[in-house]
Amino acid sequence: MADLRADQLQSKDFWIVIALMVIVPIAGELNFHPFDNVFRVSFGTPIFFFSLLFFRKISPVVMGLLVGTSVSGFRVLLDWMVSADFSLAVSLTERYPTFFYYFTYAFLFYLMRVNRFQHPLLIGCFGITIEITSSLIELMFFHLFVLGTAVTIGALNKIIIIAVFRSFFVLAFINMMKLYELRLKESQTRRENENMLMHLSNLYVESVYLKKTLQNAETITKESYNLYRNMIDFKKDHGLPIENWGKKALRIAGEVHEIKKDNQRIFAGLSKLISSESLPEYMNVHELADIIVRINQKYAALLGKKIEFVSQIRGEHPKYHIYLMLSFINNLVANAVEAIENTGTITVSIDKEDNWIECKVIDDGPGVPSKYNHLIFKPGFTSKYGEDGTPSTGIGLSYIKEMSEELGGEVTLQTSGKGCIFIIRLPILCLAEKG
Repeated sequence: MADLRADQLQSKDFWIVIALMVIVPIAGELNFHPFDNVFRVSFGTPIFFFSLLFFRKISPVVMGLLVGTSVSGFRVLLDWMVSADFSLAVSLTERYPTFFYYFTYAFLFYLMRVNRFQHPLLIGCFGITIEITSSLIELMFFHLFVLGTAVTIGALNKIIIIAVFRSFFVLAFINMMKLYELRLKESQTRRENENMLMHLSNLYVESVYLKKTLQNAETITKESYNLYRNMIDFKKDHGLPIENWGKKALRIAGEVHEIKKDNQRIFAGLSKLISSESLPEYMNVHELADIIVRINQKYAALLGKKIEFVSQIRGEHPKYHIYLMLSFINNLVANAVEAIENTGTITVSIDKEDNWIECKVIDDGPGVPSKYNHLIFKPGFTSKYGEDGTPSTGIGLSYIKEMSEELGGEVTLQTSGKGCIFIIRLPILCLAEKG
């Protein structure tokens, strides 16, 4: 597998170099001549500098050797195509200094280990130094071996100015790419955090039911043991042969106790998992509403539905407990998404009234039939079935009702014509961040 990846990487690098050998010569023809048609300034150098900075796994020396050869060869080819009295010797003599420019540029880039540095200003200084040195070497070859003249101070000044311009032009482009990359990473991290929050809120719901199961197991254990003691006492008082029944009651108490211990271990692991994630436990209500809307927009798109989401927040709110709020509101919003057939609108309204928070989830779907109004919050009741006919668990609304009542609040359903309105009223004290 490692050899396969290495071969794929080498193949990719090969095609990158081939692409540069084509792109840089073409970009070099987009140029102007500040030195009386002797020395050109083109887009080839910025692209080459950017490639050296970006493609870190490719040897700069190899890149400079191949790109320098391709640029010189490309210009000789252009001379042959446009010149009526083309001379290969003359064309090679005029074009070979360009090879030394690119090769020197890449060689100095390698010697200075420019890719080790991250600070833009420092990279810019290296780029200016490399640009000036490479340009001087090209001009020296051209003036001394082609024109037979010396490099002037004026040409040197122009080289410095152009070097500064081209180097920082490349750096500006690279910084724009890095900024775009950071934004992509930020967006990805936000999506991952939102998914994590939703998973944790679902785990929170399950942990609440598991805690309830633990309480039930504790009650059954006590009642079974008490039944056993009563049977023993009854036998002593009346002398009836019910000892075997007492032993069965004791065995039931022991088995339930084992179930309780297993559930306790699961509950401890679940609680540790929820609390160990490096995510905030409380969040601004606007951020919570945004998360709920974004997640359910994706859910609606997954179901092939076009649903408009509206969030309305009124009043000054403290930070609320993330998992409780998500488990309450998101459950209702997801139900509304599933209820709407193709298109519709879902409104999430969160209001603060004195020491109470009132959350409304309003949809314009088909609504809940009146005959189901008294059953809608019953555990196990569902009107939703999968494509294969499998019914939903029917615990979502019952959880919301139980938890809201346990926290001192209430949940109600209002139906008026099309759609329905679920309203949750909770005391802020049970949701808000302490202190």
